[in-house]
Amino acid sequence: MTLLADLLSTVFERRYRRSGAAALDGRPLTELADALVGSAGETSGLALAEEILTRFDTLGDEEKLEFLRYIASAMNIDPEAVRSSLDEYERDPSKATYRSFAAAVEPARQEMIRRLNRVPGATGALVQMRADLLRLGGKEPELQALDLDFRHLFASWFNRGFLVLRPINWESPAHILEKIIAYEAVHAIDSWDDLRRRLEPTDRRCFAFFHPSMPDEPLIFVEVALNQGIPGSVQALLAEDRDPLPQDQADTAVFYSISNCQAGLASISFGNSLIKQVASDLAAEMSGLKTFVTLSPIPGLSQWLMQENIEWEVEKPDQMKALAAHYLLNAKGRGKMPFDPVARFHLGNGALVHAVHADADTSDKGRAQSGGTMVNYLYDLSRVSQNHEHFANTREVIASTEVRSLAASASLTSTQER
Repeated sequence: MTLLADLLSTVFERRYRRSGAAALDGRPLTELADALVGSAGETSGLALAEEILTRFDTLGDEEKLEFLRYIASAMNIDPEAVRSSLDEYERDPSKATYRSFAAAVEPARQEMIRRLNRVPGATGALVQMRADLLRLGGKEPELQALDLDFRHLFASWFNRGFLVLRPINWESPAHILEKIIAYEAVHAIDSWDDLRRRLEPTDRRCFAFFHPSMPDEPLIFVEVALNQGIPGSVQALLAEDRDPLPQDQADTAVFYSISNCQAGLASISFGNSLIKQVASDLAAEMSGLKTFVTLSPIPGLSQWLMQENIEWEVEKPDQMKALAAHYLLNAKGRGKMPFDPVARFHLGNGALVHAVHADADTSDKGRAQSGGTMVNYLYDLSRVSQNHEHFANTREVIASTEVRSLAASASLTSTQER
């Protein structure tokens, strides 16, 4: 009987929403947003939410920006209400006064986003809405405040407890494989044959996080090579003519590419959970794996060298290694954090700078961003938590003795001194 009731409820709800949506066609989108926030009925609210999401998706950039500006300003907090409710709470701290204060400090646009998310499939649409927000209005203060509301909600909706880790292999559905090709952000996948070489051999792995509300959209994925020893060249690692390594001979898992897939989830961190989960799973599966490292790009190196007017030549491998080591250990940005974004990510996860390699990425992209140098970040599973805490508290870059010696040998000759 319960199943029949649920089915009938679903049928009537869909009919109501379709008929309700037809009645909404002529109303401005901003008016629908106001009506959604003020809506008391769940079914009518679903019709409003579905109409808003459907119509927003069809808008041009200027219209999208106009709508986002409206909800950023018209659904903002009332500072006077916040001040008065805080005064009341300070005078008489109680459940009622705290509830009033909490209601005053939460802008109505947060509730609007929550109500939009009640529509089946809405989570992906809201991720895309935030991607539009970041693309169109990232510099406007009011829209930056609206983005904080999206980030606040997404941090809850996409926390680790909701994410599902799935292996990606050559037998995975074609539409998922197409997205792996499209979203690869570190080492481009040039063809289906290239993808096959990364997925099918027994010494290759790929894992991705998915969200139950976006089952066909990977959020982030990592490509792994099972190897003997720590590699120093991505071209050798991905060579077309290489012989696959028997799984029982592998002693090292190499995370050579990590790609975020959703622009609308920028700054929502789950990459650290991905690497640690994959490393833990691989260690449990293969007892012979003793070392877990990355082979990572150094995307900020060339930019920093030019910014600092430091003389450098790609044709001098030893010079490039020393400069890269110095950069990774000493180049700092805002908040005394490493200048390099990949370094910030891995060091924040509890890895350490293990080794630097010249001529490690001879592609045009690799030459342009770092003179071809790459770096291994080592994940010592027994020390990851300790390293993370140390870095979080001190901002000190933890590195091997070899890398520290390299950094100390760097010659920082200014181009202006020549």
